[in-house]
Amino acid sequence: MGEQDLPLVPGSVAEHTSCLLVKLGQVAFRLAERNLASHELRVRHYSILQALADNGPMTQLALGAYLRIDPATMVTSLDDLQTHERVERVRDPKDRRRYVVELTKLGRNLLGPANNALNALDGVVFEDLTDTEAKTLHRLLSKLSNGHTLPHEFDVARDQSSKKMSSAS
Repeated sequence: MGEQDLPLVPGSVAEHTSCLLVKLGQVAFRLAERNLASHELRVRHYSILQALADNGPMTQLALGAYLRIDPATMVTSLDDLQTHERVERVRDPKDRRRYVVELTKLGRNLLGPANNALNALDGVVFEDLTDTEAKTLHRLLSKLSNGHTLPHEFDVARDQSSKKMSSAS
């Protein structure tokens, strides 16, 4: 039996839905990174650009909170995007200590091709599902993402991890 014949999550590990989600999430992330690479984007870059397109200019802090990206990663990601002229950081006129992040024309123009790349990936990821199954899965995942429990548990775990890291330094 070759590796390609093995399921992504073999044996009784697959009895745990969370283990399935972890592995499938890792696979989807790797494939999304690959599909976006031709546009010199990573998933987190795409998320930032799309959030700015959806919401308009945002402070770095608000953008990080909205996307649940920690401040250090947000700064690095914005540095990358600004270097490639996809976003611009300007002083907040209401509070000169803060920066507002704005989407540039180049950043906005990248979203069409990036969304096409991700739509193509969805076609591959869900190829083994019927249209109805794919829509049902999307609806259920959206329900988990938009619910109270999972976002709350993630925030608690992230905060605990941050506290452990800061106390270790």
